[in-house]
Amino acid sequence: MIVNYTESGWQIITQRSHGLLAAKICAHWRKDRQPERWVETLIAAAEHDDVYNEWENEDLLNETGGPVNFKQTGFKLEYGKRLIDMAETKSAYIALLISRHIQFVHGEDSKAKTFISSLKKMERNWLEVAGVNKEEVDRAYKLVEFCDAFSLLICQGLVQPEGRKIEIGKGPDGRVYEMHASGDDLMIEPWPYDTDSVVLSWESRTLSQLTFKNADAFRKAVVAANPVTHQLRLLKCS
Repeated sequence: MIVNYTESGWQIITQRSHGLLAAKICAHWRKDRQPERWVETLIAAAEHDDVYNEWENEDLLNETGGPVNFKQTGFKLEYGKRLIDMAETKSAYIALLISRHIQFVHGEDSKAKTFISSLKKMERNWLEVAGVNKEEVDRAYKLVEFCDAFSLLICQGLVQPEGRKIEIGKGPDGRVYEMHASGDDLMIEPWPYDTDSVVLSWESRTLSQLTFKNADAFRKAVVAANPVTHQLRLLKCS
């Protein structure tokens, strides 16, 4: 989960809400630059973090009883296996994209070394089943990776004040994309969409209580908190 400290308490954005925002960022991508397996790419963007469910998981609190931000979490074999199993039951192509994501996020984690090695072996069969080549999958994953990074920047409230630019990252076309605030809107350059504006939305929950005795108490507080919908308009630089 994404945890932001605010004047009102902890703002919680679930991993699944973040994933849905990533898919919304992806959904408007220019049609002439969309991967050929478009629907499956969108599903991978939406579900790349679905294995982490705050309603079920136990590793939700740190040593002081506060909620664990996603940056404090590491590789867990159980989660990795479950995420791949979920992807593979949809399609080999989605499994390929999710495999790429696990390798990107946990590639430097020694605990993930054996699992990632097994994924690379499984990819040979997935490529054959999906009828695609490695380069095509690499290009599609670069889009998923970009949308994931963009969603995380938004969810963490990292838009800079006073119109200062911040780098989003490299898009699937190899170009570096930047964003900066313009009033309540967000200007993106270069512009990746067909339309001149795109409206995004995502949900958060805010908890005034700062510490919890156990994961169950935290879960109950999150479930009881009313979700708030946020909206942000992306605009093409004139």
